[in-house]
Amino acid sequence: MAGLSLRNVKKSFGEVEVVHGVDLEIADREFVVFVGPSGCGKSTLLRMIAGLEDISAGEIAIDGRVVNELDPKDRDIAMVFQDYALYPHMTVFENMAFSLRYRGIDRQEIHRRVDEAARILDIEPYLARMPRQLSGGQRQRVAMGRAIVRDPKVFLFDEPLSNLDAKLRVQMRSEIKRLRERVATTTIYVTHDQIEAMTLADRIVILNHGRIEQIGTPEDVYDRPASTFVAGFIGAPPMNIVPAAALPAAGHSSDTLLLGVRPEHLVWAAGAEPLVEGTASVVEPLGSDTLVSLDVAGTAVVARLPPRIVRRKGEAVRLTADPANLHFFDRSTGLRQTM
Repeated sequence: MAGLSLRNVKKSFGEVEVVHGVDLEIADREFVVFVGPSGCGKSTLLRMIAGLEDISAGEIAIDGRVVNELDPKDRDIAMVFQDYALYPHMTVFENMAFSLRYRGIDRQEIHRRVDEAARILDIEPYLARMPRQLSGGQRQRVAMGRAIVRDPKVFLFDEPLSNLDAKLRVQMRSEIKRLRERVATTTIYVTHDQIEAMTLADRIVILNHGRIEQIGTPEDVYDRPASTFVAGFIGAPPMNIVPAAALPAAGHSSDTLLLGVRPEHLVWAAGAEPLVEGTASVVEPLGSDTLVSLDVAGTAVVARLPPRIVRRKGEAVRLTADPANLHFFDRSTGLRQTM
């Protein structure tokens, strides 16, 4: 097992710098998720850690050893790709055993490792099958098994669930959580899906245009987003961000501030002075709750309300929120402000 360090890591393609001096310490056995929109640099960063992409500046160290000049095969990492990358002409067993045979591991040890990984991932019945005979979820388990048998210092996952349908993604998230409990290895997991990040991570690294916006536990980034970017990226639906001056009931009417409040923290203002009021412009019944949108100073504000409080477009809406659930950001920089 091993920790991992990134020290002022940069990446440029020609004149264009796409990763801007990333510093990060990942503890032994920690599960860290890189998350952000397409083009934020998360996969490039992962590929540099794996040795599949050269770094332009800085250092990457695994277990205290700088690995900048090492080939991928010498870094003692195992990577799981989104497209599975299985050999179509090999059985499941042969796919999982391939890297061990390449390294000269004896046959008995190969069988022991493959059998153990297959048991952990519940794919023992499929060891004699070819990849084309498996479902997408089964192929992804084989890809994970191929990584497990190597017993690496670090696991790297590059958007492993992006090719699966919604129902299977939920199932595979649960599988990965169970896998974490059984195989406690330092892991970096890349995704653009903030739900995956929130449910899997010990810590989340939120990237934006090649820079780290915030590092924290799932609770940290949800409860105290460091910027409007984080506030708008974490949460489904994302946090509402409106000019503070448009909501005088919040008590901070400065033109230099933005106010943020999550949809689930807006509640019906029965007899209290409303924080937000208007008419419903969109009503989306979801069964267990209802998403209601209304216009505030030209900005759409979304509330997650109990079912049937608002039934149709055009109804009057009066909402309030606990002051503890209000967030303030600098209008020019987007950074969180302490009030």
